[in-house]
Amino acid sequence: MAVPDGFTDPGELDGLTVYDTAGERVGGVGRVYVDDDTGRPDWITVRTGLFGMKESFVPLHGARKVGSDLHIKYPKDSVKAAPRVDADAHLSVAEEEELYRHYDLTGKLGGQAR
Repeated sequence: MAVPDGFTDPGELDGLTVYDTAGERVGGVGRVYVDDDTGRPDWITVRTGLFGMKESFVPLHGARKVGSDLHIKYPKDSVKAAPRVDADAHLSVAEEEELYRHYDLTGKLGGQAR
C-alpha cells in the first residue's frame, strides 16, 4: 500500500531505497531534513555514486512510500545534477533557494536535519 507525501516522522524514511519516476533505483536515503516551523520532513539526501559516497538533496514533495521503497517525482539524472550542497545540520536559505530553483519548486524555506 502506498503512503502519500506529507510525512510526519523523519524516522519513517530511515533505510528506504529511493526510486525515480521511471522506477530506476537512485540510491538510499541519507539524511532527513525537517521544516523549521512544522517539524515535518521536507527534504532528504540520497546516497548515490559508487559505494554511496555522494549525497544529493531531493525534495519530498510528491514522494510516496511503498513498503521499504521511496518513490520520488524526479528523474535520476535530475537528482544527480542537483546543486552540490553540504549535507550538514541545516540548509541555509540560499542553499534551499538554489535547490528549489533546480527542482522548479516554490514554497517555504528553512529546513534542518534530524
